[in-house]
Amino acid sequence: MYSIVAENEDFVLIDKMPGFSVHKDQEDSGLAMQIKADQGYSELMPVHRLDKVTSGLMLFARHHAAASELSRAFSEHQVEKFYLALSDKKPKKKQGAIIGDMTRARRGAWRLAKTQIRPAVTQFFSQSLKPGVRLFLLRPLTGKTHQIRVALKSVGAPIIGDPLYHEKNETLSDRTYLHAYSLSFPFAGEQYRFTVLPEVGELFDAECCALINTHYAQPWTLSWPRIQQHLPNGSDTGSSS
Repeated sequence: MYSIVAENEDFVLIDKMPGFSVHKDQEDSGLAMQIKADQGYSELMPVHRLDKVTSGLMLFARHHAAASELSRAFSEHQVEKFYLALSDKKPKKKQGAIIGDMTRARRGAWRLAKTQIRPAVTQFFSQSLKPGVRLFLLRPLTGKTHQIRVALKSVGAPIIGDPLYHEKNETLSDRTYLHAYSLSFPFAGEQYRFTVLPEVGELFDAECCALINTHYAQPWTLSWPRIQQHLPNGSDTGSSS
């Protein structure tokens, strides 16, 4: 279900495997409950979310004071997140920003509207990985539910294996190819930064990881597309995956 990337008395950072829910649902006991039992923690609180289909870095607080400080960092946009995704479609543009309000669609899905009242904002780069497969590096500046999945759908490049936003049946892929790749956050006067390559998925192979290391090893140093409007303070504390 997970592997531990870093831990101390205040927080634990894991590399989440795809296919597991953070909280208990009808199918499983929930990732938070499992980590707490495995590690013998007295308390454990997620301070942000990843979708069940998403793998990668996820942060938990080990006590309420840490949860309060880390949650505030997310709500005040002090946390920097980068994601990797694969699509079998060519996007309308190879790089740039995807901006728009998110509205509910059918079957639990969302869609990107043309309005920008409280918009989801996602920056991205992309390049060809192999014939028929394109690699995306994404930087969400807000934390809307399904934000990255909807953003790529909106530019004509839904994520491979996505059961909600890709028109092909999800059984044609071994996973949804979305991975929380890098996370940076302040805590107790220190700045932490972690990066973890994806380990699960036939398409996240050695060739893919080599391309990531060549072009996106330090995604925070790249010249990201400029954003015109200001982000609303405290607008998002949730998942961008």
